[in-house]
Amino acid sequence: MAHACASHVRRLLAGAATPARSFHSQPYQAKVGVVEFLNGVGKGVETHAAKVEEAVGGDLQRLLQTRTLRLKKLGIPCKQRKLILSFAHKYRLGLWKPQAEAKKVP
Repeated sequence: MAHACASHVRRLLAGAATPARSFHSQPYQAKVGVVEFLNGVGKGVETHAAKVEEAVGGDLQRLLQTRTLRLKKLGIPCKQRKLILSFAHKYRLGLWKPQAEAKKVP
């Protein structure tokens, strides 16, 4: 009985050490197209937005189904291909969404 109580206390103390959550919602893009998706990824991927949009016809679903070889034929470097494909996987699973541009108040 004492062992069960000790493990319960240990779990509570371990939970107290975790960082506090932020309950403020992040603004996300309402409509996500190919260009918005690539701008959301960032890290230089947005420079290829015109080529990719032309190749997939502006359809985000076709971009999400694109494979490495097709992106390689477009002339996109390896690091950026990896970024596009990893973020596409996260987007399909619902783990990531491109954030909306922050509106600046004058």
